[in-house]
Amino acid sequence: MRKNGFGYCLLAVSGLVLHGAALAGELTVSAAASLTNAFKEIAQSYEVQYPDAKVSFNFGASGALLQQIAKGAPVDVLASADQETMDSAQKQGLVVAAERYDFVRNALVVVVPADSRLHVHRLEDLNAASVHRIAIGNPVSVPVGRYTMRALESARLWPGLESKAISTQNVRQSLDYVARGEVDAGFVYATDAVIMKDKVRVAFDVPVSIPITYPIATIRDAAHREEAKRFIQFVLQPQSQAVLGKYGFLKP
Repeated sequence: MRKNGFGYCLLAVSGLVLHGAALAGELTVSAAASLTNAFKEIAQSYEVQYPDAKVSFNFGASGALLQQIAKGAPVDVLASADQETMDSAQKQGLVVAAERYDFVRNALVVVVPADSRLHVHRLEDLNAASVHRIAIGNPVSVPVGRYTMRALESARLWPGLESKAISTQNVRQSLDYVARGEVDAGFVYATDAVIMKDKVRVAFDVPVSIPITYPIATIRDAAHREEAKRFIQFVLQPQSQAVLGKYGFLKP
């Protein structure tokens, strides 16, 4: 039976309503702690552009976020600070491989309190007797910790520095320890140093053997699958990339 023009209009409107309903709801994004400031700002712009959307964040160490998802935590999007975590998520069938993208890069640095009098300009300087405590992310679950361990082991410095290491649960905890003067130095991302430049200063850049790239992907069992895909595409857009750049992130 032929549908008249009014019927087509009804169908079109119905389709829009159903599509809006599919997208509506609170999107849950689990993201690396280092993305906290940038992602919060991006979410504000996202919610302005899409009034039907609401973004809720769970920030933490990438490995810990993956464990939560593996145990059934209701998450729609995962953004990790390393490829290793996302590779593991993909092998476990937790994310959609076709909806995985690298969206930014970062750099590893050593920071000291802003008023520190320590003279540390390279990794070997951390062996100095004046350096007592160094904040290092737990390499088991914290990507920045893994990058740090690779750098220290490559320089054959880990055995001598192990007794000085203060393990942290995520990169922001390492940053906080340095900012409060509870440790003499800490390994963090360059982007973390930027947000607390009044309390910490970069002592030196740390060479890494593996590029620090951040992937983002849709969770396979996402309750808001279409919303998740829309948010990821928004993160990849120039306006969001400009926000990430403002916080010190580099293009992938």
